[in-house]
Amino acid sequence: DFSSSDAARDALYQLDPDQVTADLKQVQDYISSHPATNGKTVVAGFCWGGSQTFRYTTNADGIAAAMVFYGSPPSDEEAYADISVPVYGFYGEDDQRINSTIPQTEELMAEHNNTYDYVIYDGAGHAYMRRGDDPDGSEANKAARDQSWERLLEIMSDL
Repeated sequence: DFSSSDAARDALYQLDPDQVTADLKQVQDYISSHPATNGKTVVAGFCWGGSQTFRYTTNADGIAAAMVFYGSPPSDEEAYADISVPVYGFYGEDDQRINSTIPQTEELMAEHNNTYDYVIYDGAGHAYMRRGDDPDGSEANKAARDQSWERLLEIMSDL
């Protein structure tokens, strides 16, 4: 139990990144062998989870793709050499903190022959997937949410 959403967010930032990777690997191992699956695993995350998704691509084998929703890329430039799956980015136009990382990410992904396919959604902000579910949310966030779900499903249908 956390006293506020800020306290919960702060607790996320205290998690050991190596433990997060180990936990994701356990989930991947379990789900990829589940009889109800085709054996392909896609990792997706939002905000902090998007950053962890991008980081996981530098540590994981056997995933088919990564879907990064407004998450930061790896800060270690050498880590890009370890990415072996396509990374699909989902970004809001009004999210300059994250969007400022895109040019260098694009350059580093290309340098290592990695697929980095991203879309920046007009007028949407950070956390537009959650904000687009709010009945009082902006039309731009709602449109970005809907377009992102369509894109996500299209990408997954091609895997």
